[in-house]
Amino acid sequence: MAAPRVDLSVALGRLALPSPVVTASGTFGHGDEVARLGDPSRLGAVTAKSISPEPWAGNPAPRLHMAAAGMLNAVGLQGPGVAAWLAHDLPALRATGARVIASVWGHTVDEFARATEMLADADIVAIEVNASCPNLHSHIFSHDPNATREVVSAVKGATSLPVFAKLSPNVTDLTLIARAAVDGGADGLTLVNTVMGLAIDAETRRPALGGGGGGLSGPAIKPVALRAVHTVTRALPGVPVIGTGGVQSGVDAVEMLLAGASAVGVGTANFREPSAPYRVLDELETWCARHDVASVRELTGRLEAM
Repeated sequence: MAAPRVDLSVALGRLALPSPVVTASGTFGHGDEVARLGDPSRLGAVTAKSISPEPWAGNPAPRLHMAAAGMLNAVGLQGPGVAAWLAHDLPALRATGARVIASVWGHTVDEFARATEMLADADIVAIEVNASCPNLHSHIFSHDPNATREVVSAVKGATSLPVFAKLSPNVTDLTLIARAAVDGGADGLTLVNTVMGLAIDAETRRPALGGGGGGLSGPAIKPVALRAVHTVTRALPGVPVIGTGGVQSGVDAVEMLLAGASAVGVGTANFREPSAPYRVLDELETWCARHDVASVRELTGRLEAM
């Protein structure tokens, strides 16, 4: 007898998705270069690599360095700029059937707003505000509640689409920052970006990455992400969260949903296995069927107390 079909659809506020698995920004390319290796229409959405109003060269090489349980990156948000992305990358990505979340960044609040305004007619489903990249030698907006509120408000005022604020775990009180993002108009949150780290080449006595420090991602940060999602969703009930950080398997996705996430981002796993999001989704569905979970929505925030 075939296993009962699991309802994989989720709702993140007014954003309805057919499944809870999305790709994390910066891990699935700008366009269809990774998406064409699978069927992204099966995924909830593909979050494209963050883009700014103008092209940006990013950090000097080397940009990636393997860590004991993940990797450090200091890519530095290299990108073609919004106009080039709209002309050359988005059409090919949409042609694969992907629902697209555009991730925007800027050096200033005005640049965030301008990038968003340039996306006004784009065929996308939401905007992610990347206010938390640790790989730029400039102010990280999501380390300060006032700056977070200001940049989210600027993006919200420039679009009619749902807005998700991607926040940093590298703060003392993440709930304070999350509340500021919601006060600024965020419809939801992406938790979390990478954890600040440093790799050293003992032979040269220099940092292993061209940009100096970098962002640690992968399995090592899953406990950090789970704690962040659990803490924030308990403090801000009803605010939808895309839980991202160290998700490698369907069970990881279950844990992220139980912590309070409404959807799950798969990131670093894509570098090793471009089909990882599809496998995670299949494993999640299988887990639900085996545990008599009729809908993945039943899992969100259902972590039992000790």
